[in-house]
Amino acid sequence: MRRSEVTSCVRLVQLATEGAPPAGHGQQGAAFELSRHWFVKLRLLSKGSVMNKLAHVTRILLLLLLGPFPCRAEVVVYPAPQGEDLSADYALEVDGQPVDIYLARVTDVKDSSDWLVKPGQLGGPYSFASFDMSDPVTVRVTSLKGDLDELVIRPVASGIKPTVNGNTATFTLDRPSKLSIEPNGRLDALLLFANPLEARPPRKDDPDVIYFGPGIHHQRDIRVGSNQTLYIAGGAVVKGSVDIENSRNVTIRGRGILCGNDWAWRNGPGNMIGIQRSSNVTIEGIILRGSWGWTIVPRHCDSVNMTNIKICNSKNPNDDGINPVNSQRVTIRDCFIRTDDDCIAMKGSVYEEGRNNNVEDITVEDCLLWCDRARIFLLGHESRAKYMRRIKLRNLHVLHHAMTPFLFEPGEEMSIEDVLVKNVTVNAEYWKPNAAPREFANWDLITLRPVVNQYMHKKVPGRISAVHFKNVHVELSLIHISEPTRQ
Repeated sequence: MRRSEVTSCVRLVQLATEGAPPAGHGQQGAAFELSRHWFVKLRLLSKGSVMNKLAHVTRILLLLLLGPFPCRAEVVVYPAPQGEDLSADYALEVDGQPVDIYLARVTDVKDSSDWLVKPGQLGGPYSFASFDMSDPVTVRVTSLKGDLDELVIRPVASGIKPTVNGNTATFTLDRPSKLSIEPNGRLDALLLFANPLEARPPRKDDPDVIYFGPGIHHQRDIRVGSNQTLYIAGGAVVKGSVDIENSRNVTIRGRGILCGNDWAWRNGPGNMIGIQRSSNVTIEGIILRGSWGWTIVPRHCDSVNMTNIKICNSKNPNDDGINPVNSQRVTIRDCFIRTDDDCIAMKGSVYEEGRNNNVEDITVEDCLLWCDRARIFLLGHESRAKYMRRIKLRNLHVLHHAMTPFLFEPGEEMSIEDVLVKNVTVNAEYWKPNAAPREFANWDLITLRPVVNQYMHKKVPGRISAVHFKNVHVELSLIHISEPTRQ
């Protein structure tokens, strides 16, 4: 081998070890320093024979590429801002690092109507926590209210088997996941959101970025336009709403919280995220909490992609999670949604002349869904569209529900067609919100029914065709209302 080729190998090692070690990366930083030490050693070998240099280069490249260093998994935690109320129900550690646990309020409405869920039926505010991870981590959950003898981790299909010792549960999480830690069924759960590491967060000084750093921010109405990014950093709580209108190429992202706690039922500024007549919109990574009404609503939009968003609602009625309205090419992937009202409701309610008013090409996949009072999926109500079609609902876990999970009821001559529901697991509690202990609602699992109802302008039923359900599994579980009961 020529001396120039060996020199090129040395340059590769130099490029691999230039710069500063990543801050706070522990053993990874140590490995980085060791690799720099080996580069210094290579330079000292420059006066040796070509074959000796080649031998050393080969050993060092193998060392760097194969990695003998037992690097610790990277865990990123985001301290809660000062002034944020935290959970007194749990303590959480991930690889020995404490993680702050937030609260989500439930049933704030002071109304005794029979159709509303009462605070005691949901056990009061529930807890949630979020962090980022790269490799397998050890999670340690401690209940501050009692033992964890009845602990269930959902979805059950995650296969996580914790080691429980009194009021502490320990388990390994081998990949980013969304979990519900349930010592007492749906009451007082801890929601765990383990995100992948955030890739290339935007710069604060970028003129096309609306940036909210750690802290509590009061911003009633945030308007985001074409080619802009709204970034809510981990540790940020933004109390306000987002409005996107007549725009293209818009991104909302981050690890922080968009919060609606400051507004009562139906009294907030529009929707938490309202998107109107826009295209190529991406929402990724953020948490939405305590909506006063419908939470994320694309109206007459095209190409809206939502990934790894977490909706922690049930503070108010009518808090639907995601409602595609007269929109096309909407994707909801790897999300968690907990609501009082419908998790996902597809509607054709805003008819505009000269526009595509159909609801079509909608995909919901790899999601965890939880509804405390209404439906998981509602298709057909409040719709003036001609078609609701080409819809895929797949690889889903329904953690908890109250009414019929899949309710498809078209009216006003609209056609629901070409729908595939595949690979769905439903936790079948059939819990009736206002029931006495041991009394359960007799809801259907699936209802397909053209109807005429109070939401319609034209009192004519719709049509249903080519709707397929495949691999829908129903699980039985312990029910906790006032005492453990088996359904």
